[in-house]
Parts: sequence; structure tokens; C-alpha cells
Amino acid sequence: MRLKQYLWLGALGAFLWATAVGSAHAEVYEVGPGRPFANIGDVPWESLAAGDTVLIHWREAPYHEKWVVGRQGTEKLPILISGVPGPKGELPVIDGRNATTRPQLNYWGEARNVIKVGGSNSPPDTTPAYVVIENLEVRSARRPHTFTGRAGLTAYAVNAAAIQIEKGENITIRNCTLADSGNGLFISPETRGVLVEGSYIYGNGNVGDIYTHNVYTEANGITFQFNRLGPLLPGAGGNNLKDRSAGTVIRFNWVEGGNRQLDLVDSEVWYADPAYRTTLVYGNILIEPGNDGNRQMIHYGGDGGRTAVYRKGTLHFYNNTVISRRTSLTVLMRLSTQDEQADVRNNVLYVTGPGNQLGILETAGTARLTSNWLKPGWTRGVGSVTVEDLGGQVLGASPGFVDEAAGDFNLAPGSPCRDVAAAPHPEVIEWHPPFAEYWVHQAGLLRPDDGRLDIGAFEGR
Repeated sequence: MRLKQYLWLGALGAFLWATAVGSAHAEVYEVGPGRPFANIGDVPWESLAAGDTVLIHWREAPYHEKWVVGRQGTEKLPILISGVPGPKGELPVIDGRNATTRPQLNYWGEARNVIKVGGSNSPPDTTPAYVVIENLEVRSARRPHTFTGRAGLTAYAVNAAAIQIEKGENITIRNCTLADSGNGLFISPETRGVLVEGSYIYGNGNVGDIYTHNVYTEANGITFQFNRLGPLLPGAGGNNLKDRSAGTVIRFNWVEGGNRQLDLVDSEVWYADPAYRTTLVYGNILIEPGNDGNRQMIHYGGDGGRTAVYRKGTLHFYNNTVISRRTSLTVLMRLSTQDEQADVRNNVLYVTGPGNQLGILETAGTARLTSNWLKPGWTRGVGSVTVEDLGGQVLGASPGFVDEAAGDFNLAPGSPCRDVAAAPHPEVIEWHPPFAEYWVHQAGLLRPDDGRLDIGAFEGR
């Protein structure tokens, strides 16, 4: 396959991009062994300017440091914070345990993060803009770990995050590993325009706690693509990706485990924005590894109790590959009220048990099914739900994966999912066709187009 067909090449792509962009930036601050700055805290974070680059080189020992980004770049000259991988592609490790902060920085909420964007006294408080954080492994913002801050030795908050965005505009998180924290990524609602791509987020949450997650976000305009979201910390009760944003796009990701794989609920801030009523989930691989957490894989609507601000729109769920290994009933999605609806088309909806172990909906709302692959005997679900079969469903014993046991969910020759998908919904076909595929792991490539779309996240070759 020609290189131009690849959309995202993980660490290599990020490093090449950072190298190219860094050459046009104003100042380059290099951190690491034998570099001008031995420590991350030696960088003048409080005075970064548009176009500046901070390159954090890999070393064998983690960097036990934490900091805030409170400055503004521009579209053409972003502020770039980039790890430089080691000889085997190892990402530089930023470890929150026993971390310290540059004395010139002063910001509130120190116990909530290892890396924070927005919300500081020094640098003076502003809304950070056009900031890129990439190629870093950030971990261990959790109890019982501690750090040394303005108040001396301090314990992390239960809901601390590896990366916390308190506020910002046009923020990119790219090719980062976020692990071993209360939340892997946490984004507050004073944030607009977020891209999270090519990252590995896993092992977060707290044992027995349903309020901390791998990802917990609330922004105006957010896209997740080409990410690998793995299981949470064993015993944690949170969701894999919990989002309260307007303009949510979740595409071409691998999402495995969690109480629910996707929890797309209400915002008290963005509910009046027109983009809040349309949520796009396409081209993803969603895996329920066993009897793990909730039987519902997706929740769309709200959970705050004030139903007037629930999403009350359409979840466009198309060209995904859904795998459930539960031994009891799996429910594809819960819609919170009768005002929520889902357009479910061109998905592989595969349960390893009999077909009657798959229900489409739970609680309320309407789902309209078009051209999905399912096992015979699938059910409408549980509760006061409406499931409309609009035709084109393909029934069978197996969707015809290349190697299910090995986790290769590409379509084998002869798969019944080939060439039988319907056209995308008219509302999404112009801007959001299934143009790409997830590539194991944390990468993406263009989806082949022979004029006959296949069912699922992968196009047969």
C-alpha cells in the first residue's frame, strides 16, 4: 500500500510532523540528557510564545515533574509540546509520583493533574489556544501518590487526570499514552475545538468508583480518532469514554471494556448549541470483553436528572464493528428518554452467544435499523422502546472475520458483509462518510472505495 494512503502513522507520524513544524517555530527548548535543559521545569513555561516548541527527549528514568500550559499559539504557529521517542520508539514518561513544579508557575487545582492546560496565576490567566501535546506517556495522577506543590507535600485528588484541560481553544492531544490516573483525560466545558488522536488510554479509574473514567470530556466541538482505549484499572466502575460535549465525533477508534464503552450524556453548558443534538459514532471497533460492567455498551441522552437538557437528538451510529463476549444479554444502547433516537446502519453487531442474547435498545427512545449484520433471533430490547427495521439486515452465524480469535476483525473473502451496506444517512454523507479505518494499533488508513460499501468498520480487500 502506498504511503499516501495512510492517514496517521502513530509515533513515527507524530515525530515527523513535529520535526517539520518545529523548524518553523520561534524558539525550540530541548529537554533531556545532554540537552540545553536537563529538566522540564527549566523551560520558561510562563513566557512561551506562539510558534515555540518544547522537545522532551526520552530517557531511561521518568520525568517526575508537572506543569501548566497557559499561553496562546496561533493556527499557523501553535505552541508545540512534543516528546522525542527513544531508540525503540519509547515515549518519554511523565510520572506524577513525587513530581515537582517549576517555582515560577502558579496555578490552582494542582491536585487534579500532571499536565494542565488553562487556569493559572502565573502565567496570567487566559484561554490557551492552538496548543499541541504529543508523544508523551503521562501517568500516575492518583491516590495514594503525592507531589510537592505550593502547599508542600500533597496527595492527588480522587478525580485527578493525567492531562486536564480546564479551558482552551483548538487543543490537540496526539499519540500520548495516558494511564494509571483517576481520569486519563479530563476536559472541562470552557473548552472549544479539541482533537484527540492516535493515543492509548487505559488503566485509569478508581476501584469501586463509577465517577472516574478513561476519558471524561465536555467541550464545544470534540473529535476522537485513531485512538486505542483499553480496559480501565481492574475493579474500577467507570466508563471508557464519557462525553458531555456538543459536536461530538467518535470515529475510527478501538474501544475495549469499561462499564459502558461510550457514555454520551447531558451538558448543563452546551445544551442550547445546535451541534449538541447530533452525535456521530462511526468506523469504531467496540469490544465487550466478557461480563464486564453494564450490559449496555452505549448510553445516549443524559444522566443528570434534568431531562430538559438531555441530548434529545440523533445518535448516528454507522459502520462500526461491535463485539460482545458476554454470556448473558448484551444491549447495544440505552436511550434516556423518548426524545432520543438512533440511526443504526451498516454495523456488524456480533455476540458470541445466540442471537437472542443481543437486544438493540433499553429504557426508551427509537432506533432505526438499516443494513446491519446480526445473528438470527436478535431482539428489540428492554423497556418502552421502538425499534424499526428499515430493511437490508443480513442474518447469519458469523460475519466472516479474518481471524476472530486473534482479534483481526477485517472481513475475509466470502464474508456476507461485503458489498451490501446502505448509503450513509443523508445528514452525514457529505461531511462524515466512513472514509478511513482503524489500523491496529493507534493508526489509520484510507478505507478502500470500490463503489460498493461493506458492513462494519473495515472494507474487505
